[in-house]
Amino acid sequence: MGRRSSEQWGRRLDRPDKAVVDILVPTCNRPAELAVTLAGLAAQQEPAFAVVVSDQSAGQPAWEHPAAAAMVRVLEAQGRPVTLLRHLPRRGLAEHRQFLLDQSTAEQCLFLDDDVWLEPGALELLSRSLDELQCGFVGMAPQGLSFLDDRRPEQTATFKAWDGPVTPERIRPGGAEFERWPLHSAANLSHVSAELDLRPGQWVPYHVAWLGGCALYRRELLNDAGGFRFWNILPAGHAGEDVVAQWQVMERFGGAGILPSGAVHLESPTTVTDRQVEAYDVVLDRESAQAP
Repeated sequence: MGRRSSEQWGRRLDRPDKAVVDILVPTCNRPAELAVTLAGLAAQQEPAFAVVVSDQSAGQPAWEHPAAAAMVRVLEAQGRPVTLLRHLPRRGLAEHRQFLLDQSTAEQCLFLDDDVWLEPGALELLSRSLDELQCGFVGMAPQGLSFLDDRRPEQTATFKAWDGPVTPERIRPGGAEFERWPLHSAANLSHVSAELDLRPGQWVPYHVAWLGGCALYRRELLNDAGGFRFWNILPAGHAGEDVVAQWQVMERFGGAGILPSGAVHLESPTTVTDRQVEAYDVVLDRESAQAP
């Protein structure tokens, strides 16, 4: 990889139009984890994709770590364009995601956290399922494999496969649909997949409350639903921005989780330590106040 100058960090490099998926990776102070995430992307075959990494690290950008830099070189040698951006100052998670979304031009965009490894074939399954389901987004909930021996039937009881087309849903705190959220904890979906006894190549869409870490959107529909443009009504210290964006998409276009999940959570300590504000509390309160 040719080293990019500081002047280039703040702009999007030209990328070929052939990319079907833009993979958008926000990162902050996680050089080792970023390297593993990029290694997972280097193992994907189809469809054609480009990668955008946006770094908000306090020191040098994570891609300068030798392991991460090596994986960038691998991706570029494979013909996968990689754009490396520094995005400072930090204005919160929602603003960072909107910045990344603004870089995307592909039909589909995958928001992939910097602590998630994708198994080979995961991107192809996500893209194919999004095409077949024709909904707003699909996703694979990252699994914590240290919990493989920790079965939680009380948390998987809410699992419900989609029977027929994926249709719009309205999710709000206090509703029955909201109570699906523990389904994505620990290694719950690994246990559900084993119980379903899926054949090789078989996949199942299911109902979600929301899905963090690995969500593939139809980019135009995400933008039509508002994207993350609500960032400017949130304090910088917030969490749950992906929840709000997905609820906005689900309400208009529907969304689904995909089993089996080919996403593995690296289980590193979170870098989001300021969680005083839940984004949906602020955004939904504003919606309620503006309702007639």
